[in-house]
Formats: sequence, C-alpha cells, structure tokens
Amino acid sequence: TCPQCHRSASLDQRGLRGFQRNRLLEAIVQRYQQGRAAAAAAKCQLCDRSPPEPAAVLCEQCEVLYCAACQLRCHPARGPFAKHRLVPPPGHPGAPGGGGGEAGGKGAGGGGRKVPTCAEHDLENYSMYCVSCHSPVCYQCLEEGRHAKHDVKALGAMWKQHKAQLSQALNGVSDKAKEAKEFLVQLKNLLQQIQENGLDYEACLVAQCDALVDALTRQKAKLLTKVTKEREHKLKVVWDQINHCTLKLRQSTGLMEYCLEVIKENDPSGFLQISDALIKRVQVSQEQWVKGALEPKVSAEFDLTLDSEPLLQAIHQLDFIQMKFPVTVPPVPLLQLEKCCTRNNSVTLAWRMPPLSHNPVEGYILELDDGDGGQFREVYVGKETLCTIDGLHFNSTYNARVKAFNSSGVGPYSKTVVLQTSDVAWFSFDPSSAHRDIVLSNDNQTATCSSYDDRVVLGTAAFSKGVHYWELHVDRYDNHPDPAFGIARINVVKDMMLGKDDKAWAMYVDNNRSWFMHCNSHTNRTEGGVCKGATVGVLLDLNKHNLTFYINGQQQGPPAFENVEGVFMPALSLNRNVQVSLLQLRVP
Repeated sequence: TCPQCHRSASLDQRGLRGFQRNRLLEAIVQRYQQGRAAAAAAKCQLCDRSPPEPAAVLCEQCEVLYCAACQLRCHPARGPFAKHRLVPPPGHPGAPGGGGGEAGGKGAGGGGRKVPTCAEHDLENYSMYCVSCHSPVCYQCLEEGRHAKHDVKALGAMWKQHKAQLSQALNGVSDKAKEAKEFLVQLKNLLQQIQENGLDYEACLVAQCDALVDALTRQKAKLLTKVTKEREHKLKVVWDQINHCTLKLRQSTGLMEYCLEVIKENDPSGFLQISDALIKRVQVSQEQWVKGALEPKVSAEFDLTLDSEPLLQAIHQLDFIQMKFPVTVPPVPLLQLEKCCTRNNSVTLAWRMPPLSHNPVEGYILELDDGDGGQFREVYVGKETLCTIDGLHFNSTYNARVKAFNSSGVGPYSKTVVLQTSDVAWFSFDPSSAHRDIVLSNDNQTATCSSYDDRVVLGTAAFSKGVHYWELHVDRYDNHPDPAFGIARINVVKDMMLGKDDKAWAMYVDNNRSWFMHCNSHTNRTEGGVCKGATVGVLLDLNKHNLTFYINGQQQGPPAFENVEGVFMPALSLNRNVQVSLLQLRVP
C-alpha cells in the first residue's frame, strides 16, 4: 500500500521495478545535482593556493572567476572596477539561468534528459493520457493493452490542462501563505505590544504598591504622634500629682513634728494658750487628705487599640479584578517621539494608548496641516499605530496630531508634534515603478536598459514646490541613441520615449542637437549634443513654474516649458546603448 495515496498495488514478475517511476522528481534531483557539481567545479582563476578556492563571483567584463579573498585583493569595487558587474559563478543557484549552468541549458532544451518510454513497452514513447487510469500511455497500450477502451486525450493538452489546474491551486495556496505571513506579522506585533503593556502594567503596579506603602508610613507617623501625646499627657498628670502630694506630705510631717514637741511640754497654761489653734490646724491638715487624694488620676494603661486586622485582610485579598467599565470615548493617544522622523519629503509618526486604558479603541485619525501653518486635514484613518505620509513639500514644517475613536465617539487630540522635511531632495532611481527592461545598479544610482526600445525610469522623490536641480552623467553612449531627460507624473507611460504622452516634459538629445518634447510635440531644436562623459542638468523651478535644461553647464535655449504645475518626479528614458548615473542633487 502506498503511504501517500493509500492505494494497493500488486507486484508482477518485475517486482519493485514494476512500479511507476516518479520521473519528474528524478529530473529535479538530477538538475540540482548537476548544478551543484557545476558550482563545485567553478574554481578561482587567480588563486595561488593548491587546490584553488571555489569561485564566489564572476566579473562579466573581465570574464574571470574570483574567490572572495582574490576578489577583494584583485578586483576591488572602486576605481575602474566600480562599474564592473559581478555575478554568481556558473552553476551557482543565483547565477543567470537559474542554477543549472550547462546542465540547466540542456534540460531546458531537452538535449540532456532521456525521453521517457512506456513502462510496459520499452521501445514506445508516451503519446497519450488515460483519463480513466490517470496515467500517460503509449500507442501500443491503446492498441492492445488494458487502456484500449478507456477515455484518452492528447498528452500535451492534458499536460497544459493539469499545469493550469496546479497553477490555479497554487494561487489559492499563495493567497493563504500571504495571509499566514500577514498573520505572523500581526502576531509579532502582538508580542511587542504584550511586552510593552506588560512593562507598563509592572510600572503601574509598583507605583500603586509604593503609594500604599507611603500612605501606610504616613498613617503610622500619625498614630505614633497620638501615642506620644497620650504618653506625655499621662506623665505630666502623674508628675503634677507627685509634686502636689510631696508638698502636702512635707507640710503634714512638719505639723506632726511640731505637735509632738508641744505635747512633750509640761506647762499647762502655755499648752492651753495655743492648743485650740493647733487642734484646728491639725484638723484642717487632716481634711486636706480627702477621699481620692491618695489615688492616681491616670492609669498606666493606654486606652488606644489599633484594629489592623481588616487592613491586613484587605492586603492579603489585594488582587487584580476584571472590571467592566462603561464604554466611553478613548483617552488621549501618546505620541512616541523617539519613533517619529522625516526622510526627504515623507514623515513617519508613531503613537500608542496610555497604560491601564480600559476604553476600547476601534481606530485612529491622523491629521496633518499643509506645511505652511494652514488648516489640519485627515491623512490616515485606521487601526495601525505607525503611519508614513509621502509626497509632502520639501523644506517645510508640518504639524501633526492624532485622536482615537470607538463606538461612543471621538476622543481628544494628542499633543501636536512638529516635523521638518528635508531641504534637499536626496533620491535614486525607483526600481519598483521602472519598466521591467530597465537595469539598475550602484545602489540604484545608475540606469541602463536591456531593450533596443526606449524605456522610462522615475526617481524616488516627488516635487510639488520649491526649486530643485539634479545632474546626470552619461557613462556610456553607443550608436547615437536619443536618451530623454526631464520630469513626469507617476502614471507616465513607460514603454516609449519620455515626453511622447501628456504626463511627461522632457529634452531628448542625440550626439549633435537636442529638442524639447511634450505630448509628442517637438520644439526648440538647439545645437549641442551628448557623448560619453557628458553631463545633463535639470532645473525645476516650481516657484516660477518652469523647467530648464543644461548640457555640460550650458543652458539649452530659454526655459523649456512654462506653467508647469502639480506633483512631478525626476524621469529618464533610454535604451541599451546608453548608461546614465545620478551625479548630484541640490537646491541651487
């Protein structure tokens, strides 16, 4: 039983050789083995080691294989070698031709692969496809075999049909894979958000617990103050009672001693003379010791009892609870200034909601002014917390703010952040919008073409106001082609010369003269062409709304076009006979 399709098969006298061979998988394995062998055979041609190191790159101009060490030593990417193109060696997976080298070429043409023959008739090639058995068959299988009465179709037609079905199925898998990648990005963003929220909650928990400790410390100080006051009050009362009792005891003791001395005298007349007064004094002294006079006015016990049990119980029960808050408008978003930045004429803003925010957020509204202190306008509405706005004015100051919204309404604005766009437009050629025949190199600063027809490439910057100037250097100029330099809108036609439609304004030039062109209208023929090493300058003055061209520093006639208004991108059209590089960009 097959572990893949779970079908049972009976072995004939040929044994395992009677099974159908997976020729497609064999061909794929063979192609990769040949490619690997070819890659292993490619050795450095300048190595002084024995054996030479495997080749890492091939220079198309020098036609020499280099290993990594020899390439750095003998072929540095500077000077005259800077414009040489280095590609993977033959047989390498990244080499032109797809990693097959010579073997790949033979496989593509069918010269290096054995034509498959029928498993039951070794001398016959497959020519038809049995729909009932889902297998290719030969002519003899249809004449005398078990497929004679089956529904059969042409092998090539079924091959194309099944390839189309597989491609259609792959489109569905590709869509799911794309959704899975987006889901993985969402999960990774969720990881980061969980990490940030966890840190915020930890900080808030520490702050809340510290606040509880501070409150308990302050209350402890208050209670200690009460105990101190009570102690000092009791001590004062006792000391006052001690002093008062000591004074009366001293008086009574002195009176007693005096009375005892009087009693010792034997003079009756003298005794009777003072006895009445002395008896009264003794009685008065006795009356001073009234009931309670010899009892403490305060006790040693403190009538202060601290009931901390409810508080201890509350502390032990302190925990997180799921609270259901009434849904209100979201709070003020917090702008993450460390993530807000500008690049050329685009700005990037990032924000987040404050920690412990319980109100749900359904989305955000980002607003930006016009860069000149004007009214704010909405530039983004969505759920993301990071947004980049392109196509702004250069050398302008923009104010931005954001607010959140949910089903209850729109929350308050955040603080306003001020962002300054670049005063100089640093750009390169844009590979994403260029025609597929355009070939870019040197970090997208150099452009050429693989076609004999003119193809268009745009710059990565867009201009809508200000004065902008850039220069282009003609690196190669063969067979007198007509490259065109100028500006264009984003939707310019890219498979013909620049300036032939109404979306581009250009100067096209040969080796003797130049013309201005817009809407396929040729004007202002001027003497002076280009050659290898020439420099072409483009001056776009959107303050005066005109466009001017220069060749080797010489202005080509009056301003080429007047009343130029809108949003424009640097543009260039060329064919395979020309190679052009960006030289410098500046505001003159």
